[in-house]
Amino acid sequence: MSTYTAALGGHRYRFGSLARLLAAASPERSGDRLAGLAAASAQERVAARWALAEVPLARFLAEPVIPYEDDDVTRLIVDSHDPVAFAPVAGLTVGEFREWLLSEAADATALAALAPGLTPEMAAAVSKLMGNADLVAVARKVRVVTAFRSTIGLPGRLATRLQPNHPTDDPAGVAAALLDGLLLGSGDAVIGINPATDSPRAVRDLLDLLDGVISRYAIPTQSCVLCHVTTSLDLMERGAPVDLVFQSIAGTQAANASFGVTLPLLDEAYEAARALGRGTVGDNVMYFETGQGSALSADAHHGVDQQTVEARAYAVARRYDPLLVNTVVGFIGPEYLYDGRQILRAALEDHFCGKLLGLPMGLDICYTNHADADDDDIATMLTMLGVAGASFVICTPGGDDIMLNYQSASYHDALYLREVLGLRPAPEFEAWLASIGLLDEDGGLREVSGHPLTAIGRELAA
Repeated sequence: MSTYTAALGGHRYRFGSLARLLAAASPERSGDRLAGLAAASAQERVAARWALAEVPLARFLAEPVIPYEDDDVTRLIVDSHDPVAFAPVAGLTVGEFREWLLSEAADATALAALAPGLTPEMAAAVSKLMGNADLVAVARKVRVVTAFRSTIGLPGRLATRLQPNHPTDDPAGVAAALLDGLLLGSGDAVIGINPATDSPRAVRDLLDLLDGVISRYAIPTQSCVLCHVTTSLDLMERGAPVDLVFQSIAGTQAANASFGVTLPLLDEAYEAARALGRGTVGDNVMYFETGQGSALSADAHHGVDQQTVEARAYAVARRYDPLLVNTVVGFIGPEYLYDGRQILRAALEDHFCGKLLGLPMGLDICYTNHADADDDDIATMLTMLGVAGASFVICTPGGDDIMLNYQSASYHDALYLREVLGLRPAPEFEAWLASIGLLDEDGGLREVSGHPLTAIGRELAA
């Protein structure tokens, strides 16, 4: 294992491994401090970045941050690496790679071709040398397009997940939140419910509810009830209307085990969902959520900083060519991301790394009520991620999830972002909104009362 050094201010700093160097170079965050991995001082952090800038990208292939024999995510990363795709940057250091990413040579075509040749650790490393504006500028150049019943990630588009959660999965409550979102132009990425329980019967009831609404009103979108992958497998075998298979994933084998997940299990679910053939314009059938701090909270981080572990989760995701991947940046709590500043930085890092690795990245721009953050932080993050070209964002009624008890973006926030940045919904969903009279001549939402969609609430309440 190599030792990495840098001299700064008359002191020579030594970092005993690549993992230690990456951790010391990370921007300040409470999770790394909690784990004892953070730089001891700002000066040490600068020294670590100086040393990291000189590390050849190829070094990450020779020195995995978690040993190959100990971790199936490491084996996935190493075994799936594409040396041909990597060739254009194979001779660069991390610092040189940053300069290349910011250059005109790194256009959308070049970045798409490069993605299979990059490892998560390379993406995480270069992000640690980049300012927030750098992360926005590069991520904005990357385009990842996926499709099921709607097409996500096209230029000039911003999709949304409509999240009509309810503490007891009450159909009338779900219907009210669902109607609110549809009338405000939300739901083109997915209509996704976090169920109050993982009971197969309860999940089946919600799937039938959503499938009935989508079918009756011919809505070009997909549904997802965010249950465990084993529940989805069971329900698919029973003929339930499963569009997307959801699973929370992490960047180490041990962390995924804490979720009750293995790669063979995800393989099985992926093949089962594809076999259903429920998509109309594409066959991307998986939906993954991640979040910095999940591996640390499971004591499964192997001494690797939380942002690098988070990037490793994206290697798991890209194995399955998903429709959607989102990082729930502030949901795990201030123990891992203390305040609005740390949450913003993590959001930009995750979005940048995911897109660089070829994923359709979205975000749940959120915070828990005991974090040092507020709605102004939501607005700042939403705006920056919109400029950075996020594929989608998660929206809740009024920005307040009454089931999960956290604060997120609202349907109105998505309208704000589309308006100020000139963004539009997914094309199929936009055409549907126009066909039912919800769009005006300029493509903006009409203010309506008594629209036929309001029958959703009446019918389900009855």
